[in-house]
Amino acid sequence: MSRVRTRELSFELRAGETLLEGLERTGHAVEYQCRSGYCGSCRTALLAGRVAYHEAPLAYLAEGEILPCCCRPTEPVSLDIPLLEIKKQA
Repeated sequence: MSRVRTRELSFELRAGETLLEGLERTGHAVEYQCRSGYCGSCRTALLAGRVAYHEAPLAYLAEGEILPCCCRPTEPVSLDIPLLEIKKQA
């Protein structure tokens, strides 16, 4: 398991969970279309740490960018991703 730090939260990924799955589970705002590394719509900046891909993604990645849809952290990572707004219940 790996520790993930975002703007407002720090959490552990579950066994076998991709970064995207962990971000969704914890209520983060991350866009995606494919979940397999070819469209690039979930592209985000990796502020710290390292990730690995089971298969090399087909989408273009600039230095310091990752695709959460198909990567898994190999060490603690830090991302600039916000939580979704949660409406307060009265």
